Amino acid sequence: MPVTARLMLPCLLAALAGCVAGRTNEMPPRTAAMTRFTDITETRFTTPERYAEDMAAAATPAAAATAPDVDGVRIGVFAGHPAVLVDTPDARAAIALHGGHLMSYVPAGGEDVLWLSPRLADVPAAIRGGVPVIWPYFGRQGQTSDVPSHGFVRTVRWQLVEATRDSDGTIALTLAPPRYASLGLDLRMRLRIGKTLEQTLETTNTGDAPVVFTQALHTYFRVSDVAGVRVEGLDGLRLLDKNDGYAAHTQHGDWVLDDARDPGRSDYIYTGAGGHYRLDDPGLDRRIELTTSGSRSLVVWNPGEASAERSTDMNDGAWRGFLCLEAANAGPDVVALAPGATHALSQRVRVLARD
Repeated sequence: MPVTARLMLPCLLAALAGCVAGRTNEMPPRTAAMTRFTDITETRFTTPERYAEDMAAAATPAAAATAPDVDGVRIGVFAGHPAVLVDTPDARAAIALHGGHLMSYVPAGGEDVLWLSPRLADVPAAIRGGVPVIWPYFGRQGQTSDVPSHGFVRTVRWQLVEATRDSDGTIALTLAPPRYASLGLDLRMRLRIGKTLEQTLETTNTGDAPVVFTQALHTYFRVSDVAGVRVEGLDGLRLLDKNDGYAAHTQHGDWVLDDARDPGRSDYIYTGAGGHYRLDDPGLDRRIELTTSGSRSLVVWNPGEASAERSTDMNDGAWRGFLCLEAANAGPDVVALAPGATHALSQRVRVLARD
């Protein structure tokens, strides 16, 4: 079925104007007058029937990945998954072909920046941890309830399109998921592995109508204990709290874990975010600097104790070992893409010593 965009600017303005700000630790009761971001209508990307056809096509056995003739890049296995393995003077990394999923980034002389569950589900389930690619919708925003959460591409096999090596040893990779003929969008992911980690999702509208979509790089940062870390760069931002029916509040100071309502649980979408954040972790004696572009939202997520206990791909207490900071365009921060246009969502990760 053809993709038809329905960009509802009046609804977007109403959503922004209708939300009521409060304190992050003072959750006011919701009222019927509050307008939620779910009132914004975006492109309906598929139907259950069309999705079944697309996924059947994507499941067609792919040719075996061929290692490029680039020093420091090879095809191997990481955590049981066929993967592109990268080794540079400044870092190592592993990218699963399943989902185009960055599973590991280890700066030279340091520890892994990313958390990966030791209890991974079997393919075709999504990989828990690392950096899942959420595309072309976040959650099921704007979609029906009978399509998979977080889009199509995190559970299909990707291809390594290109690999190059810079003079300083930095490795640049381009990967792509299968193309969905009915979607009208083309996706490429670009990675640069070196002293910093750079990751970009490039979305091109290949159709003849505007498309409105949401997306995220759902990064699981490994931490010593989520209860002992803080996220800087959020003070004064407006946030939507999923645990409070997407009611709007205002962040005061840094993000720290609020155990009062549900131990460990955080599901905030920070809107109109600035793109510069630091994850301070005294337990690992490091700060992770996250810089984003093409991203107007930041999602701060941890499932918390109760939800993690219901998960089949987390060990007991695993929720304490990570915090997700997600470069995103979600909630009211949708992307409207004209025919022929390309949008780039990028994140840059750098590990710093604590002062």
